[in-house]
Amino acid sequence: MNTEALTEKTLAAMFDHTQLAPDATEEMMKKLCDEAREIGTAMVAINPYWVPFCKEQLKGTDVHVGAAIGFPLGQNTLATKLFETRDSLEEGADEIDYMINQSKVKAGDWDYIEKEMREITEISHEFNAPCKVIFENCNLTKDEIRKIAEIAKKVGIDYVKTSTGKGKGGATVEDVKLMKDTVGDTCKVKAAGGIRDWETCRAMIEAGAERIGTSASLKILEEFRRSREQ
Repeated sequence: MNTEALTEKTLAAMFDHTQLAPDATEEMMKKLCDEAREIGTAMVAINPYWVPFCKEQLKGTDVHVGAAIGFPLGQNTLATKLFETRDSLEEGADEIDYMINQSKVKAGDWDYIEKEMREITEISHEFNAPCKVIFENCNLTKDEIRKIAEIAKKVGIDYVKTSTGKGKGGATVEDVKLMKDTVGDTCKVKAAGGIRDWETCRAMIEAGAERIGTSASLKILEEFRRSREQ
């Protein structure tokens, strides 16, 4: 995407404004929702416990509430992930981001990866909710990234996502390009993890990302604004 065409409004609408701290307080979550409402982000990315609270805070806005499923390790059983997905959607979540089972990736159990992805996606789509699969690329080989992306294309999930932001590494331009090249127009790409300034954000968008997961949304917008004033 050509970032020259972006405005503050269209850039903000690409952000999944994020607060996933395990010790987040009600005050912190209210601040997250207030900021998301003020700048017009696509979504707030939160742990499932906070879905009803954030749904109420964002009532009457276009900001979605996104639940992180199997977060951040992805080592829950499939039955647990399916319950967590449905429960979050019934509680008011508008989007789902789920963490893949990387043990199954390392075992080359691609049937399991496809089954997991398909069943979580199907529940999400029952509720007309976009579904994103998190790869955690820092733990994967390029071949593994490509294979998961091929499965995502086959399943027809809405987004492939680089990272949880909790791993040993975050999004890279190289990985965003690889994921986008593999899924083509079948899925969109979400870049997340370590995106804290406009320069990094711009590089991810130009590489093919259509959503940006970040807790630094306001800082990035301010840097974007300054860059346009120069």
